[in-house]
Amino acid sequence: MGEHGVASAAVDARGVVVAWSTGACDLLGYGPEEVLGRPAAELLTGSLPAPARHRLTRRAEWHGTLVTRHRDGHRVELELVAHPLTDAAGETQWFVTATVPEPVARLRGWALDQLPVPIALFDRDGLAVATNSAMEDVMGRPEKDLLGRRVGESVDGTRTLPGFEGFDSAVRRVLRSGESVQYEAWLRAPGETREHAWLVSLSPLKDDLGAVRGIGLVALDSTEQFLARRRLTVVNESGGRIGSTLDLSRTAEELAEVCTDYFADFVIVDLLDSVLAGEEAPLPAAGPLLFRRTAQRSVLEGCPEAVIPVGSRHTYDENSPPGRALTRGRALLFDVDDITRRLWVAGTPARDRSIDVYGIHSLMAVPLRARGVTLGLSLLARHRTPEPFTEDDLMLAEELAARAAVCVDNARRYTREHAIALGLQRSLLRHHAPRQAAVEIASRYRPASSRAGIGGDWFDVIPLSGARVALVVGDVVGHGVQASATMGRLRTAVRTLADVDLAPDELLTQLDDIVLRLDTETAADGGGDTDSPGEIGATCLYAVYDPITRQCTMARAGHPPPALVTPDGEVEFLDLPTGPPLGVGGLPFETAECVLAEGSVLALYTDGLVQTAGHDMGEGLTLLREALGGTGRTLEETCDAVLRPLLTDRSADDIALLLARTHGLAADRVATWDVPADPTSVAQARKLACDQLAAWRLDELSFVTELIVSELVTNAIRYGDAPVRLRLIRDDTLICEVSDSSSTAPHMRRARAFDEGGRGLLLVAQLSRRWGTRHTRTGKTIWAEQTLPDATTVP
Repeated sequence: MGEHGVASAAVDARGVVVAWSTGACDLLGYGPEEVLGRPAAELLTGSLPAPARHRLTRRAEWHGTLVTRHRDGHRVELELVAHPLTDAAGETQWFVTATVPEPVARLRGWALDQLPVPIALFDRDGLAVATNSAMEDVMGRPEKDLLGRRVGESVDGTRTLPGFEGFDSAVRRVLRSGESVQYEAWLRAPGETREHAWLVSLSPLKDDLGAVRGIGLVALDSTEQFLARRRLTVVNESGGRIGSTLDLSRTAEELAEVCTDYFADFVIVDLLDSVLAGEEAPLPAAGPLLFRRTAQRSVLEGCPEAVIPVGSRHTYDENSPPGRALTRGRALLFDVDDITRRLWVAGTPARDRSIDVYGIHSLMAVPLRARGVTLGLSLLARHRTPEPFTEDDLMLAEELAARAAVCVDNARRYTREHAIALGLQRSLLRHHAPRQAAVEIASRYRPASSRAGIGGDWFDVIPLSGARVALVVGDVVGHGVQASATMGRLRTAVRTLADVDLAPDELLTQLDDIVLRLDTETAADGGGDTDSPGEIGATCLYAVYDPITRQCTMARAGHPPPALVTPDGEVEFLDLPTGPPLGVGGLPFETAECVLAEGSVLALYTDGLVQTAGHDMGEGLTLLREALGGTGRTLEETCDAVLRPLLTDRSADDIALLLARTHGLAADRVATWDVPADPTSVAQARKLACDQLAAWRLDELSFVTELIVSELVTNAIRYGDAPVRLRLIRDDTLICEVSDSSSTAPHMRRARAFDEGGRGLLLVAQLSRRWGTRHTRTGKTIWAEQTLPDATTVP
């Protein structure tokens, strides 16, 4: 037959040739007399492949490629198909056909073998029937050891190699569905120091009728792509895990957790001691850098590799791996060889023992730098992972450290600003209200959580003339130093306006103008739109309580309503006109008046108390009502009872709470007389005042009081309008008030040497502790206070 014809032969169950065709003579050059009766294996150049033996043992059809030897000695490659036949005796004989591969088929064979991509072919049983040299290199075995086995199977076929678990199920899925499947496996090729990621594609091999006859496997080294994806995944995940708080220690812990979760066995994070202190310039001008161990984490429970405990201060030698990384200002990779070990453990025997005990073999020292400033250092080690760190690991560690460093710097800046704002706020807030007869006071202030920052909440208790007292609570929009500074300016403005004795609605109107001016100044300083105020906003509630009449006058500017607890423990929220927030401008404020029973508790608060992430304002007001209700508690106990259900650990806003229990001034401590508008009445006014002082056993104040009464009554009669009224109040001080219906306010002037008048108010100012004027709806009142004698007690 021709060169490319078909040859045939028959082989019995013993492997002996029993038939030989003419085509066989043409292909191999042997005549029938030379072959018949000889073992067929003698015609091969090597042993029968394992897949062939496997199929023949099972008496199943087999096809494949074999290399035979021509009669003249040259090698002949043949494509064989062996068909099992059963004779009359029940024994299996084999009918074998052979062809010489076409040139194109040979090219295909050469391509399969020479392609640099690992390729393998499997039969329907999942057994390898052909592999190329690239697959041999990856698996580290010759083709003869791979044929007849599943990829990833050990040489003895008893176990699956690491990285190939689930491969059999993928093969069955391809055979069953006839669709391609991709499979990812990890394998360390012989001579490689690390494992590689392989993207394995399994494709069905179909005959002309579409039946799946086998599987083609192509493997691509996807290590670089996998590492890039992993790096991107870790960096993306670190964005949500690192810097979740503005706490320096927690940020360091989060960096250590991410690194040990993905590619390190042991991580320590050291921050400069100055960074933890929140200093503006973290690096010292001279001398060694002082670090504090801020976080450490290990794959081993309890972090036994650590030599320095968390919280301890220490330094690094400049020749050690961390010192060299700090000096160069970039991350460095180290193998723990003899030189590195000697430099690293110098002066620290415990570190030498740790390296020995835990087998630390690879290190990375990564400085934490942000905005051009070194903030600390992270040190990563491997001991349970056999592969050393790579340049990819170093790149990933640098990215994580850079992200953590920005978060650390933000936290450092915040810590500093938070301390400044908190100090400013504490210096401005009143912590101990002066003792007075009008009200008993208790208060609480809680700053917002560290992430939200210090806000602008404030409260104040301001003594007013006539034994009255002003209660104030306010809230500046925003957080940080700016909010605290604005709060301080508004608080000072309120105290100044309160000293003028403005009514609550008038005071809020003046305060609204101040906020508008502050807003305009801020916009001008920052280059903003000075015609669009509103960047600075605030709310405020201002109340004035008179213990003589027990009347409380209140007004609010966008602030939550006050709560009133009656002496029997019932709670109600007072219905006050809301009024616009401060800084809106152009809208009026209204006052509301109510008479409070003695022993009532007035609760003033900011919205942070009743409006949180856990509940809205309606629910908060309900909780506040329940907490305030009841009797038999001190104000301090009531404050604690209010905060327990309403205060959360992660409050997003400041909380200010002011409780005031009202007291009435007994009628026997107030004396009032109408004075005729006649100069001759001045003497009678002096006598009435002295008699009252005698009744109060304050005779030693009679001389000064006579002079004050004489001057004030004389001024009222001479310059004011009737009616004229004199009132003495015995409170913590002795208060003398003279009222008339004129709105003209008096003022001191410098009297000349020969002037007969002009010295009255100057005399009053010299003799009294303080004096002033307040305007009322019916005119004005001039008042003066004297200090009571030391032995005098208020009954």
